[in-house]
Amino acid sequence: MHTIDRLEVAEGVDQLVVLLTRLSPRNGLSLVAASTLSVLARSGPMRLTDLADAAAVTQPSMTGLIGRLVAQGLVERTPDDQDRRSVKIAVTEAGRDLLAQRRARRAETLAGLIDTLDADDRAALAAAVPAITTLVSTGIS
Repeated sequence: MHTIDRLEVAEGVDQLVVLLTRLSPRNGLSLVAASTLSVLARSGPMRLTDLADAAAVTQPSMTGLIGRLVAQGLVERTPDDQDRRSVKIAVTEAGRDLLAQRRARRAETLAGLIDTLDADDRAALAAAVPAITTLVSTGIS
C-alpha cells in the first residue's frame, strides 16, 4: 500500500501556487495590489492597518498602495461607522471587475494547460477539487 507523503503533497501544491501566480495577468497591478483587492472583495471594507497586516507590509507602504488604487478607481475610502475619525477602504465595482477579468484569464490559461494532460491526470485533478476547496476554506477562515 502506498502511503501519502504529506510534505510531497504540500510541495506539489506550493508549486501550483507559484504557477498560478505566474499565470495571473498583471493588468498594471503588483501581486500585493491584486492580493489587497482580493482581500477587500472577500472580506468587505477594512481599515488600512488591518490591510497592511493582512498583506504583511508596513502601514506607510499600504498607504501608498491605497493611494495608487484610489487614483485608478479600484478602491475608495469610506467613513467608518464605528469611529468617525477613521476610514475604511472598500473595493469599487471597477476593482471587482478587474479581479473577475484576472480570474477568468488565469482560469482560461490554466484550463489550456490542463487540456495538455492525459485523461488519468485530468481525472486526478478533478478528483482533488473538493479537497482543494476544503483546504482553501480552512486557510481563509
